[in-house]
Formats: sequence, C-alpha cells, structure tokens
Amino acid sequence: MSNKTMNAKKKAVLDRIEFLEQAIRKAREYLESGKHGDWSGFRPLFVRKLKGGKEQPPHKDWVKNVFLTGKEKALRCAEKTVERLEKREVSSPED
Repeated sequence: MSNKTMNAKKKAVLDRIEFLEQAIRKAREYLESGKHGDWSGFRPLFVRKLKGGKEQPPHKDWVKNVFLTGKEKALRCAEKTVERLEKREVSSPED
C-alpha cells in the first residue's frame, strides 16, 4: 500500500478520534452540569420528546449507559486501528 493511501487512512481515523473525544467530552459535561442538552449529537433517531410544546433534553441514564459507552467503545476501536496502521507503516518498506 502506498504511503499516500496510508496517510489518508490514518488522517481519516485521527479525525474520527477527534470527533469521538469531542462527543465524549460533551456527554460528560451534560452529565455533570446539564450543558449541551440541545446538542445535535443527542438528537433521537425517530421521535423527539415534547413536554408542554418544549423539546426535552435526553435522559441522563441514556447518555451515561447508551451514548457514552458506545462512543467510548468506538474510540477504543479507532485507537487500535491507528496502532495497526502505524505498525504497518513501520514494517512496510519505504516507496
């Protein structure tokens, strides 16, 4: 595999890691202080909850048990992918 392709893949994974870290940071801030309750990353897939005509923020248990655990798992997977790409860069001869 060429170096340009490897660098493009690595850059894409690093961008994904940055996005995941930002999402995890916002979720933790939401759990601690309630900030970012209207963040688009917390939007429901199908139906938004309304109470008195006002949209409700996500339930904190959902953020903690579903959203946060899923993003942390995806972050670990992306970090492993970067490690594999780096190993491949080191072991492959220079073009």
